[in-house]
Amino acid sequence: MVTDIRAPLFVPANRPERFAKAAASGADAVILDLEDAVAAEAKDRARAALDTGFTDLPVIVRINACGTEWHEADVAAVAALRPAGVILPKAEDAEMVAGVAAALDGVPVIALVETARGLANARAMAAAGVARLAFGSVDFCADLACAHLREVLLPVRLELVLASRLAGIAAPIDGVTVQLDDLSVSHDDAAHARALGMTGKLCIHPRQITEVRRAFAPTEKEIDWARRVIASGDGAASVDGAMVDEPVRIRARAILAEAGSGAGRS
Repeated sequence: MVTDIRAPLFVPANRPERFAKAAASGADAVILDLEDAVAAEAKDRARAALDTGFTDLPVIVRINACGTEWHEADVAAVAALRPAGVILPKAEDAEMVAGVAAALDGVPVIALVETARGLANARAMAAAGVARLAFGSVDFCADLACAHLREVLLPVRLELVLASRLAGIAAPIDGVTVQLDDLSVSHDDAAHARALGMTGKLCIHPRQITEVRRAFAPTEKEIDWARRVIASGDGAASVDGAMVDEPVRIRARAILAEAGSGAGRS
């Protein structure tokens, strides 16, 4: 399900020879991109190459934005293909996302917030039947002419988390890390997103996946703390010199749920 995805990997939809490689990369979903990764003259060829049979992983399609000359054909192709989900770029208002969702007839929609208008309407879009919000941070910075820095984008990420929570949908997916020569940046960006309440991050290179998934997995230290918090019983208690009560136990349960079998990271 698109609500559970943490480390999806983009692959240009006009490069079908890369589809299986993307699925084998360690990503938990593959995004076939019809938009930014595909030149105008290759759009029709990319659309014709759409496929879901190359993997058991969820396959998501990023279509071209509303108002572009390719949008309607993309929507028709995706509606016929029935992938796990579709990413709608430049999502800007509830009417837009609701219209696309209706045209897709049940294919889950991820609204990609990439503009000031999209951010202003994020709460309305989250409540308009989308499966999830995602942050197109690079395009957002281009729209606002602001720097692509964590401290600059902190209120944006928090607003997307809040919008998702208010609408009762899955927490948002963070945008890409464009730096590829230092994988610690991918890890640190993902860890920052997780700390803010996001639960996934878009990946543009297979090498980023391990670091992103590691950042979103609870550490062994967190798992140990959570177990001791739960073991402290009900009511007020002390764990590691800090007071523990029900709100703290809620967080501890969430960590253990994330850990699943108990496997964490160091």
